[in-house]
Formats: sequence, structure tokens, C-alpha cells
Amino acid sequence: MRCRLLVCLVVVLAVAAGSSPAAAAREYAAVFNFGDSLTDTGNLCVDGIPDYLATARLPYGMTYFGYPTGRVSDGRVVVDFIAQELGMPLLPPSKAKNATFHRGANFAITGATAMDMAFFEARGLAHAIWSSGSLHTQIKWFRDMKHKICSSPQECRDLFRRSLFIVGEFGGNDYGSTMFAFRPLPEVHDLIPHIVDSIGRGVEELVAEGAVDLVVPGMMPIGCFPLYLSMFPRPAPEMYGARSGCAKDLNTLAWVHNAALQRKIEQLRAKHPGVRIVYADYYTPAIQFVLHAEKYGVVEVMKSQIYQVTGAKK
Repeated sequence: MRCRLLVCLVVVLAVAAGSSPAAAAREYAAVFNFGDSLTDTGNLCVDGIPDYLATARLPYGMTYFGYPTGRVSDGRVVVDFIAQELGMPLLPPSKAKNATFHRGANFAITGATAMDMAFFEARGLAHAIWSSGSLHTQIKWFRDMKHKICSSPQECRDLFRRSLFIVGEFGGNDYGSTMFAFRPLPEVHDLIPHIVDSIGRGVEELVAEGAVDLVVPGMMPIGCFPLYLSMFPRPAPEMYGARSGCAKDLNTLAWVHNAALQRKIEQLRAKHPGVRIVYADYYTPAIQFVLHAEKYGVVEVMKSQIYQVTGAKK
């Protein structure tokens, strides 16, 4: 699933740069990634993976590294595939000790939000947020790291002009915190302009630092997530997609967020004509994986993983 999604993303990057994927790989001197559990490569667990975390046990890490790494995945996460597709080493988590960051860094951390904690505190939702690594906190980490990767402001700007910045996905945990607090869905929708504006401000902060190539992914169809389907059952069959079985209203939330984010990106492009800002569509491929699971090998992969963990027959 992730690999196919990444092929699409790398092609988008190459087209945006007006080059082939191979040429794009030569272009980028470094990759800097910001995000949540979709791309966290270990920031949550740089001092070791606590036993109480599910990610400390199989099947996490089993298909590539052979052991849990802090990634919320059975192997690599999306940014790992991006780095490898561009011919670069895997990005070290920004909090890693004794790591070098001259080819980039990964600031993503599991549970990250687009909004800062004060936003949730004002709405009585602080108890539903357990990560302090918001988008703007991650950008602060990025600024704090600059002295480790370049020796002057001009050298930094030169490096960042030749680097790829990936900003997101953000928003999923913001909306999730509100839903897990059992707030009504219209209240969750009210967050959309705040979250999209926050992502836009984050992009502009990175542009001010010298970034000229940025990818901003949208949300996946959260109405297809097993967690949401089990926690928030719908009272009528017609509230689920006839083919997908996904919750229609939650997928609508993701779709509306993505539409608003694309409008924001268009505004940013007009404001910064010398900067390439690419929207990455995670929603459409993810829906295709749900609708055509066997075509993409998802069913066989799941059977194989169950077999490896339990010893049950495929």
C-alpha cells in the first residue's frame, strides 16, 4: 500500500520539478519531513520503545527491519520510500543522538497535530492530546537544528533551496482528538479552517527559511479506518459506502479538509510564485486499496503477516 502510494508521490514531485524521477533524485541535497505517525521514524522512541506501546511488539517492524523501530508500521513508512526512491539514506529522527543531518532529518512524531496545545486547552480537549510535537513545534525543532547542518544563514538558505520539504499529513490527530472526546461532528467540521490555516502558516514559515520545493499531503479516508469504524458505529446501513463499507460522514470530513487544503495551497502558490508547492493526494489511492484490495495484494499481505505472527495457515 505505502509503496504504491509513494510511486505516485515521487512521480508528482518529478512532474512538478519538470524532470524525470532520476533527475529529481540528483536535484535534492536533503529531505526534511514534518508529520505524525504516518511518517514518524522513531522520534517518539529515541530513548527506547516503552513496553506499554503496541509498536514495541510484532508485527511492527517485522517486514523490513526485523524488529520494532518506533515506526507505526510493519516495516517502512512513507518517508522511507521517498528517501530511497530519491537515492538518499533513510532520514534519521531529529531527536536521534549521534546522528548526522546533512542529508536531512525527520521531525515527525506520533500523535502530532496541526494546532498547538493552547488551541485544544481553550476547547477543553487537552486531555485528548498526548503529543506535544505540533507542526509549529516541529518547525522550532528544525530551526534549532540549523547550526548542526550549516555554518551560516546563507549556507542554510543555499541548502534549503536544494532540499525537499514534506509538510504532513497533518489534521488527522486534530480531528481525532475531538471525535475521541465524543464531540458532535459539526463541531469537528468547525476545526477545518483553523487546521488548514495552521498548515498554511507552517508552509510559509518554511518558505521564509528558504524552502522552494514543498509537498503538502492531504488526509486519507478516515471513514475507512478500523478504529473509527469500531468506535463510532453508524445507526443505519445507508450511512456506510455500499462498496467500501466506510463511514460516509467521516470520509466527507476528510474530503472537505482536503478541498480546503488545496484552496490554501493555490493561495500560497499565488503569493510565492518562485516556490513549488505540490499537493499530494493520499485520499484517492487509499480508497482504491479499499475498493480493490485483492488487485493491490493487500489481502495476501495481511494473510502473510497473520501467518508470521500466529503460525496460522494463510
